[in-house]
Amino acid sequence: MAQATLTARVDERDKANFDAFCSNVGLNASTAINLFVKAVLRENRIPFEITQATDLFFSKRNLAYVKKSVQELREGKGSAHELIEVDDE
Repeated sequence: MAQATLTARVDERDKANFDAFCSNVGLNASTAINLFVKAVLRENRIPFEITQATDLFFSKRNLAYVKKSVQELREGKGSAHELIEVDDE
């Protein structure tokens, strides 16, 4: 089978860390990239989950906490207090 070259630009530090990782697990970068390509073709998808970084305030966990807190306040399980303002000097 004929070989082709795949070129990608990455941060110098990322490349050095990737090369070190590959060496530690007994691979070289070319073999690791080939493993990735074969996995993509075999699974017909990127072989790991890709997510967008989101504002943590709107995470499912935090929204559930806020909803629970609101419910507790509606049930009278909270207390009102005055806002304490601090002079920043």
